[in-house]
Amino acid sequence: MSEHAWKAFEVSVADHIAEVALTGPGKGNAMGPDFWSELPQLFGQLDADDDVRAVILTGSGRHFSYGLDLVAMGGTLSSVLADGAKARPRTEFLDSLRGLQNAITAVADCRKPVIAAISGWCIGGGVDLIAAADIRYASADARFSVREVKVGMVADVGSLARLPLILNDGHLRELALTGKDIDAARAEKIGLVNDVADDQDAVLALARETAAQIATNPPLVVHGIKAVLDHTRSAAVHDSLRYVAAWNSAFLPSNDLTEAITAVFEKRAPEFTGE
Repeated sequence: MSEHAWKAFEVSVADHIAEVALTGPGKGNAMGPDFWSELPQLFGQLDADDDVRAVILTGSGRHFSYGLDLVAMGGTLSSVLADGAKARPRTEFLDSLRGLQNAITAVADCRKPVIAAISGWCIGGGVDLIAAADIRYASADARFSVREVKVGMVADVGSLARLPLILNDGHLRELALTGKDIDAARAEKIGLVNDVADDQDAVLALARETAAQIATNPPLVVHGIKAVLDHTRSAAVHDSLRYVAAWNSAFLPSNDLTEAITAVFEKRAPEFTGE
C-alpha cells in the first residue's frame, strides 16, 4: 500500500493504522482529476487490506483542502455550461457528477473507521470529504466553509446528504445558505468536529491516539458497528445524492455560475443577477 505511486495522496501503514495525506497537486491540496480518480481506488484497497484497522485522513502542508480545483476540473463543467446544452451533455455531466459522488462515498463505505485530522482551510469539497469520515478532529487554526453557494452551485457530492446526520438543521442551513467561514471553536460547538487540538501536530496526535484505540478492538466487531450505524442512514444519503445530481444536471447552468467562475479567475467579487 505505502509503495503505490499515488499522485494525489501520500499513504503509510504502521501498527494497523493507515495515514492518508492529501497532496494536491493543486494549491492547498485542491481536488483535481487525480484526486477524484484515485480516491475510490485508494479506499477500496484500504477496505480490503486486513492489516489496516483504522484510517487517518489529513492534508499535507498547512491546509486540509481548498476544495474542488476549478481550473483542473473545468472540463467537467464545460459541456453542460454550453449555450443550449441538451440531453446528451447533461447526461454526460450527470454521469461525471455521480462519479465524483461515488469517490466520496468510497470513504464513507470503507469498513475501516476513518478519522479526519483537519488543519487550516477545509472548503467546499473538503467538507464533503470530512462529512464521509466517522470521526473529525480539528486544530485550533482550522477554518470551514460550505462555500458552493458562493460560486453559484448547489453542493452536490456529499455535504447536503451527510451533514444532516451530523449537524442540526438550523446550523446546516446557516452554513449552506450563507457560505460563511467558521472557525474550529464554532465547528466544535455545532458538532461538525468532535474535539479541537492546539495545533497541527496535536490534532494528528489526537487522531493517532483514537486510531490506536480502535485498532486494538476486534476488527470484525468494528466492521459490524459501522455496518449497523450506517444501515439506517445509507438509504437517505443515497436518495439525497441522486436527487441533487439530477437537480444540478438540470439547473446548474446559469449566468450566475458563469459569473462566479469568471470572478474567481479575475480575483474580484461576483455580481449575481439570478439568471
